[in-house]
Amino acid sequence: MSYNRAVQLKNVAYQLGMEYAPEDEWGVHTMLKDFKLFSRGRRRRITNMLYRRDGLLQLDVRIFDYRYSVRRNNHSRVFKQTVFFVQSKKLGLPQFLMKPENFFHKIGAWLGVEDIDFERYPKFSNQYLLKGDDEDFIRSSFKEEVLQFFTIEKDWTMEGVNYFLVLYRKNRLLLPSEIISFYKKGMHLHQLLIAEGME
Repeated sequence: MSYNRAVQLKNVAYQLGMEYAPEDEWGVHTMLKDFKLFSRGRRRRITNMLYRRDGLLQLDVRIFDYRYSVRRNNHSRVFKQTVFFVQSKKLGLPQFLMKPENFFHKIGAWLGVEDIDFERYPKFSNQYLLKGDDEDFIRSSFKEEVLQFFTIEKDWTMEGVNYFLVLYRKNRLLLPSEIISFYKKGMHLHQLLIAEGME
C-alpha cells in the first residue's frame, strides 16, 4: 500500500474525527469470518483502517482496505476493495447478502435459484440479487427507504447479520477523496436499518 495513500487516509480520518491504523490490530478479520467477502480466496489482509468506537452508543465504525487473492489455472488474481463496517447494538439484522445482479443470476432465477424481489421496487429487484434464509425477516428489514436508496445507488454489495453490517463495491479501492462520501452513505444505511423500536 503506497505511503501517499496512507498519508491521505490519515488526513481523511482526522476530518471524520476517526483514528487511523496501518494494519488490523484488533483481529477484525476474525470477527467478520462469517461474511462471504472475508471467506473468499487466500492471503487476506486488512490495511489502512479508519475507526471510531463509541461505548456510550455501543457503536463501532470502521473503514478499511481489504485484499485477497484467488488462484485459477496457475494465475493469481488480487481483489482489492474499500469496506465500510459497522457493529451496532441498535442493529438486529437477518443474515443476508445483497449484490449486483448479472445475467447469470437472472438465468439462475428462472431455474429456481433464490432471489428475494420486491414487486413495488422493480428497479431494485432488477439491479440486485438479495438472498438469505429468513425471507420474511429480510423483507421487513429492507424498508422502503433502503430500497429507494439502492434503486438510485448501483453496484454495491451489502452483507448483514445480527449487529454487523458491511458495505463495499467489489474490487473497487476507493480514492481517499471518496471516503467521506462513503462514510456518510454507510452511516445513513446504518440509520435506515436500525431495528424497530431502537431509534
